[in-house]
Amino acid sequence: MTGIHDLWLFVLSGLLLNMTPGVDTLYIVARGTAQGWRAGAVAALGIGAGCIVHTVAAALGLSAILATSAMAFGLVKWVGAAYLVYLGVTLLLTRSPKVAAPLPPPASLPKVFAQGFLTNVLNPKVALFFLAFLPQFIDVDAPHKALAFILLGAIFDANGTLWNLLVAWTASGLGRKLAVGGGAVTWLNRALGTLFVALGARLALAER
Repeated sequence: MTGIHDLWLFVLSGLLLNMTPGVDTLYIVARGTAQGWRAGAVAALGIGAGCIVHTVAAALGLSAILATSAMAFGLVKWVGAAYLVYLGVTLLLTRSPKVAAPLPPPASLPKVFAQGFLTNVLNPKVALFFLAFLPQFIDVDAPHKALAFILLGAIFDANGTLWNLLVAWTASGLGRKLAVGGGAVTWLNRALGTLFVALGARLALAER
């Protein structure tokens, strides 16, 4: 009905992505460490709000452009699959940083939210990921592509926000120790990289 397929794989991939430390995670850790649970949670909510913007942009942009062309939508999925393979290889080759990022100066909660929101919205890698990732789980002949985009984006955002709230709570308790887990970061990068390479190859070879 919604035109979504392989939902379990989408959820699994999204959870692994959210668990892999990036710019958003580092910002939440920094705020949670410097200002406690409330600031970390507000930062997580700001980032979640940013993901809503990316979801709506992908839904309105891609679905409107590609709704009348199955060939164009198939091309987008091919390009997206190639990007996922590239992203996976990049993660496999990435070494985790050994030094934690410096803590930001204290800020009011509205400013923490705004900074988290802008950190996510203005990150071109996040926008590119949404454009490449979401179409892979939507059928070419889906009757309501915009709805499918929004549903997938909402699932991804909800799971990501829950994880980020957990990160904020942990950061407020463990302090800077959380920001240094180099071995864990490397393991997560390799796990996610392997998954994205396999996912991209699987989608590229699957019947459209």
